[in-house]
Amino acid sequence: MLYLHGDNTFLAKTALNNYTMNTWKENALCASRKLNLVSTQEINHVLLALASKAEEKCDDLLAENQKDLAAMEKSNPLYDRLLLTKQRIYDIASDIRKVASLPSPVGNVLESRELPNGLKLTKKAVPFGVIGIIYEARPNVSFDVFSLCFKTGNVCVLKGGTDAYNSNFAIVSLIKEVLKENNLDENMVHLLPAGREATGDLLNAVGYVDLIIPRGSAGLIKYVRENAMVPVIETGAGVVHCYFDKDADLAKGKAIIENAKTRRVSVCNALDCLVIHKDRLSDLPAICSGLIQEKEVVIEADDAAYTALQGHYPAELLTQANAESFGKEFMAHRMSIKTANSLRDAIDHISTYSSKHSESIVTENEEAAASFLQEIDASCVYHNAPTSFTDGGQFGMGAEIGISTQKLHARGPMALPELTTYKWLIVGNGQTRP
Repeated sequence: MLYLHGDNTFLAKTALNNYTMNTWKENALCASRKLNLVSTQEINHVLLALASKAEEKCDDLLAENQKDLAAMEKSNPLYDRLLLTKQRIYDIASDIRKVASLPSPVGNVLESRELPNGLKLTKKAVPFGVIGIIYEARPNVSFDVFSLCFKTGNVCVLKGGTDAYNSNFAIVSLIKEVLKENNLDENMVHLLPAGREATGDLLNAVGYVDLIIPRGSAGLIKYVRENAMVPVIETGAGVVHCYFDKDADLAKGKAIIENAKTRRVSVCNALDCLVIHKDRLSDLPAICSGLIQEKEVVIEADDAAYTALQGHYPAELLTQANAESFGKEFMAHRMSIKTANSLRDAIDHISTYSSKHSESIVTENEEAAASFLQEIDASCVYHNAPTSFTDGGQFGMGAEIGISTQKLHARGPMALPELTTYKWLIVGNGQTRP
C-alpha cells in the first residue's frame, strides 16, 4: 500500500503521530501561506487526481476500513457511519469531482465603493487559513473536509475518533501522496492522533488554527463548545420532527415518514419524532406500516398513539413513551410519536424539543404550511418533503463540511462559501485623515 509509506503500518502511524504532535501547528500555518498562492486551476487538478486515486486505491482503503469495522459491533448505530464500501468510495470520488467543478468563492468581490475622499474600498472573500475538524466514526468526512477546505484555500487539521483511525490514516496518507505528486506541501492536510491529548492541543491552538468545526454527537459538540479557545461553528445534533397535519395527504405522508426514518438511521437528518394531529390517529397504523417490514422500527408512543397502534403494530416493537422519549436523537431503528391537538400544539412541542436542525410538516393546507415554515426555528424547514434532503450534496453544493445549527456566519449545510471570510482592501493616492 503505497499510501502507508512503508511495510510496517504500526511504525508509520507511530512516526506520523509523533511528528504531528510536535510540529503540526507550525507546519499547518506555513502550508496555509503556500496554499494561498496556489491557483484555482491547480487546486481543481489536484482534486480530480485525488478522486481518481481514491478509486484506484479502493481495495486498499476498504482493507483498512475492515480493521476498524472488526473492532465494532454491527449492532452499534455508528457501524453504518463507519462502513466504507466500493460504491461509497466511488460516490465520494464523484463528490470530489463535483467540488472541483464548482466555482471557487475565494476572491469574489462582495462589496466595492469609492469614498468622497477618493479611497477605493473592496470587500473580498478570502480563506480562513487553517480549519480544524473534530469528528467521530465517519471516515468519508476526511475526504469531504479536505476537498472543501482545499478548494477554498484552507489547510485542514483532522481529528477523527479512535473507531475510524485506520480508515482515516489510510485516507490522509493517500491525500498526502497526491499532494506530493503535484509538488505541493503535504502539510496542507494533517491527521492528529486519536487520543484526547490531541483534542486539547487543537482546541487551544490560538494563533495557529482559525476555526474549529465539530461533527458528531451532542456530547462531542458540547465539549468542544465549552473547552475551545479557538472560534467554533457548531454542527449540532439532529433531533428531527415531522408533523402530520389534520389536512395531510396519507400517501405523501407515509412515504415521507418512511424515507426520513429508515433511509439511514445513523445520520443527523433522520426522523426522531412523529407528531400527529389527533384527528388523524386512525391513519397511524397505515402511516407506520412501512416501518415494520425489514426495518423493524421500535416506536415509543404517547397514550393516544399507543392506543391507535395496539393490534396493528407488532407488540414487541411498540412501547409507551416516557419523559425521555422526546428531545432525543435516537440514531437507531427507534422513533417516538406525540399526539397534537392542533397546529399550535405541534409547533409548541417541536419548538420545545427541537435541536434546530431539520423539521417538516405534511399538509395540503397552505395556510398551515406557511405558519409552520414561518414559526419553526431550524436551519432547514420542510413542507411535504422528508428531512433526509438536508445534505450539502442534495442542495447542489457538492460535499458538505457539516450542517450548522447556529445562527452566526453559517446555518444549514455548509459548503464552499461558508469556508471563507473576507477582508477589506483599501487603495488610496496619498490621502491622510484630518
